[in-house]
Amino acid sequence: MRIAVAADELTGVAGAVPDELRRRGHEPVLHGAYADGERPDWAWASAAAARDVAEGRAGQAVVCCWTGTGASIAANKVPGIRAALCGDAQTAEGARRWNDANVLALSLRLTSPAELAEILDAWFAAGPSKEEADAVNVAHLGEIERGG
Repeated sequence: MRIAVAADELTGVAGAVPDELRRRGHEPVLHGAYADGERPDWAWASAAAARDVAEGRAGQAVVCCWTGTGASIAANKVPGIRAALCGDAQTAEGARRWNDANVLALSLRLTSPAELAEILDAWFAAGPSKEEADAVNVAHLGEIERGG
């Protein structure tokens, strides 16, 4: 799968993210500090990665900044995006299952290489819930986005 990847600086686990994705057989599409000529700031980089998902150029995205908060906020401003800030494998699995999250946000400060591997394993192993209540909630997010 093509995975858009954005970081505002190449610190912490930023260097490991594209490598971990490639190791799992994915094709990273790089933005921000990873890409020459792109603005690296978290709001611009995360929005670019999220637009790749929303416009079908990538199946999912991973966005990173110092805390992960700004990256998740920026990504969530793009229509159709459900970004989740995940600091552990259980949160990543739940975000995919119950929220059908399509963008993973990570903290460059708090995520260790071992946690990164666990988070990505859980993220990619999980899929959207088949439970009606979960599907109804995810559908309602689209209604909220459209002003409903």
